[in-house]
Amino acid sequence: MMTPPTKAPSLAFLCIKSLKLQLLQNLYELPSELLEGLVGHLPALALRNFQIHMPFNCCLDSYESGDDDCLINNGRKRARNDVLGNSWKVLFELRWPEFIDHLESPAEWQHLYWEKHLQNCVDEAAEVALRPTFSGRICSINVSDNILRYICHEDHMSFQKCVCKELSFHLQTFGPYLRCLRLLNVLCVTEISELLRKSKLQRLVLRWIRSEKHVEPLCKLLIQSRDTLTSLEFIHCKLSSNSINAICASLHEKGIHTTGMQRFCIKTSSIEIDPLAAPSAFIAFLMSVRTLHSLHFCDSNLDRHISRMVFSTLFDSSSNISSLDLSENNISGWLSTFSWRSVVGSPSSGKSLGSLCKLNLRGNELDKYDAENLAHALLHMPGLESLDLSGNPIEDSGIRSLISYFTKNPNSRLADLDLENCELSCCGVIEFLDTLFMLEKPFKLLSVADNALGSEVAEAIVNSFTVSIESLNISGIGLGPLGFLALGSKLEKGSKKLLSINISKNRGGLETARFLSKLIPLAPRLISVDASYNLMPPESLLMLCDSLRTAKGDLKRLDMTGNSCINHKADHSTLLSEFQHNGEPIFVLPSSLASHVPYDDDP
Repeated sequence: MMTPPTKAPSLAFLCIKSLKLQLLQNLYELPSELLEGLVGHLPALALRNFQIHMPFNCCLDSYESGDDDCLINNGRKRARNDVLGNSWKVLFELRWPEFIDHLESPAEWQHLYWEKHLQNCVDEAAEVALRPTFSGRICSINVSDNILRYICHEDHMSFQKCVCKELSFHLQTFGPYLRCLRLLNVLCVTEISELLRKSKLQRLVLRWIRSEKHVEPLCKLLIQSRDTLTSLEFIHCKLSSNSINAICASLHEKGIHTTGMQRFCIKTSSIEIDPLAAPSAFIAFLMSVRTLHSLHFCDSNLDRHISRMVFSTLFDSSSNISSLDLSENNISGWLSTFSWRSVVGSPSSGKSLGSLCKLNLRGNELDKYDAENLAHALLHMPGLESLDLSGNPIEDSGIRSLISYFTKNPNSRLADLDLENCELSCCGVIEFLDTLFMLEKPFKLLSVADNALGSEVAEAIVNSFTVSIESLNISGIGLGPLGFLALGSKLEKGSKKLLSINISKNRGGLETARFLSKLIPLAPRLISVDASYNLMPPESLLMLCDSLRTAKGDLKRLDMTGNSCINHKADHSTLLSEFQHNGEPIFVLPSSLASHVPYDDDP
């Protein structure tokens, strides 16, 4: 059977099309102020269509050669592009005013608008798909009027709803604007990946992936986004060995050693990997993806065997890992069988760990033996700048292993160390603080919070932050009035580098205020103080106000919450209005009677 000939466009159709193009051309030639008034009344969908059909007949070759006419035309084009950009910014602020202050002048407001619009559509569709009564195709889910009213005029809603009511329309039409996306497991289906073929995803966050049926469609989406995807994150997921293998195989093409992936994160999830039969694609991914900078397995049910496998793989890999997070797992003993002697003389010793800048081992049940092994491992991390060991019972023996490391490596680049809640004593911390003076590069941030140190540690603390430390956390170490009295008596030289200090939960009473009154004038760069829950009496506030009046610093925040004897904020309105920074009160005072309850640090 012969195919019937295609019907030629009618003359009327061609005339209407020509008139439309001419009208758009005339509109585009309007002065910028008139164009701004016109587009300012267009909803998002109309503004997009107007911009898509906008004729751009500016001879750029002549512009580059200096043609005066084209210089004028391109000047008009830039002015009109500014008008369109401002219109998209206004539409974004009208719809999401709470986000506008957190954005750093995005280059393209239209991209940002449609990206957030699509996320709203996807989130709403996920709610519908999760209902027990839902049956049908995901992409046939209708977008609600609450969303449509932002992109269409209310007068045209009945017509527009017929055109763009289904989720599929939004994914197909606005998918090319999509760079970042969050997906629930219920939306990890083949039809979603097919509708997002034209998108150029850079960041993808997956939640509640707990079944193999969700992994296969996800892998299709990863394969088609492999060239642009730079960040992949899994939250509340349960990933089997096969799932991880399939995911990593989708990200890394065998035989090709480059990919754009920079951040791979699994947190608050469960990873089920047999360390004796590790997924080959997972190992290849860690070893071959040279652009990978950040690897996170926070609270992911890792044991020491899996952690050892990951660490050993990274040690000999060609990736440029700069951040490794293994926190909130139970990995005690993870370095116990690692043969340091066998790698010290190796040409590739520390090949991948040479670029490691940040290591997070918080809450991993590490003990003093783990700290000793870690001190050896630190020798192979010459670029490490930040180490979080908080929540690990390493005790004084563990901190002495760190002292040994610093003694052997006075040129260490480590400048940020968190030893909060490590079951340390006063003696161990004093020994450690005394070690800081031999370092060529001073510490910037140190936390020894929530260790029972007592007042005896006061002198060592003053010596440390008057020399180098920029941010110090000594919250809940049991200073008491005697500790603050000792801090004040030893504070003579001041601190030119101190930026922030946390002295909360130390029950120092009036001595807390006396110490701060002496510190504030002696620390010109100090911007933040947390003095909450210290049982300070009412006269403390007046004492601190007198100190602020004489100080020449730039203090932005002084937290006084939880001090039971300080009255409600309204009682100090005059003082609060006097001490402000950029229109915000410097003092943070209790806002309700509930916050007047003293901090109880007695278990």
